[in-house]
Amino acid sequence: MQAARPAAFHSGTMGALYPLLMTPLFDPRPWGTTDLAPIYPNNKFAERIGEAWLTGDNSVVANGLFAGKTLAAITQESGRTLVGEAPRDPKRFPLLTKFLFPHEKLSVQVHPDDIAAQERGEPWGKTECWYVAHAKPGAQIALGLQPGVTKQQLAKAIDEKRAEELLRWMDVFTGDMIYVAGGTVHTLGPGSIIVETQQQSDTTYRLYDYGRPRELHLEHGLACVKEQVASGKTLRPAPAPIGTSRNRRSALIEAPYFVVDFFDVKDVIELCTRDEAGKNSAHVMVVTEGCGVVEVDGQEPVTMTKGDAVVIPAGLNSFRVRPQWSVEFLKAYVPGVLLPEPKTRM
Repeated sequence: MQAARPAAFHSGTMGALYPLLMTPLFDPRPWGTTDLAPIYPNNKFAERIGEAWLTGDNSVVANGLFAGKTLAAITQESGRTLVGEAPRDPKRFPLLTKFLFPHEKLSVQVHPDDIAAQERGEPWGKTECWYVAHAKPGAQIALGLQPGVTKQQLAKAIDEKRAEELLRWMDVFTGDMIYVAGGTVHTLGPGSIIVETQQQSDTTYRLYDYGRPRELHLEHGLACVKEQVASGKTLRPAPAPIGTSRNRRSALIEAPYFVVDFFDVKDVIELCTRDEAGKNSAHVMVVTEGCGVVEVDGQEPVTMTKGDAVVIPAGLNSFRVRPQWSVEFLKAYVPGVLLPEPKTRM
């Protein structure tokens, strides 16, 4: 049962909001695993878990006055005080983040871009990015079609149960960031743990599933496949020190729908919800290693550890992360200007 709305919570009331510690929602998938180490080493499952949703519409807050409320409900009430000025829709949290735990190959699939999604009455598409938090030797992904392959050839290969042959496979390594534009045929192989950041959409068209007894979506999926895409591993500079501290930041990706940075923090760090364009956005921090405390003046501190996600409402403006004794995390937000697609390589 959903918790009752606290009396202190009013639409647009900035003072009511605070850093929101999210409860992971563990989603069973046939390609998942019962052992989610090293991210959640103390969680054991009887069924295979493929995903841990962190900021989906149904993700639930774990701390404070809004404990037990969904992120969607809080967004509906607070609007831009939570999501900020940069996101398109003030009543929908803009970013879906999750961990993926592929133990077997995912289905070969595709997500629509904004245009294809809106043709089917959906508000937006599903462009995403994957940060490789851990990778075993030989871990691979498939991203896009091989050069010269057409949609018609893909459809024929699906019918002949050899779709994998037409995909572009690549090795992945811990620390890689991969951009997956809407319209890109893709799949994940086993051996990696991924942090996925994407538009808030779960529209997936399954094209090929190795004979698993699951529904395929060939008509809609093939219609939105793009033969040439900007997807690939991002080209990015080496981690840079922040001032005179021991903290380091890596700019992982800047894209039309999200910016994601990686932080390795050993000293307290001050951060802001407003970007260089002057617009603010909710920020999502996902911890990949260590432990830290999120501090906002006048608010209760929030402890975050490996596997946790904390949402910083845009209206809070500034916040601090105090490591205990070190913490590594991704920080994602919506840019205040329309950015081009990132430079990538296959």
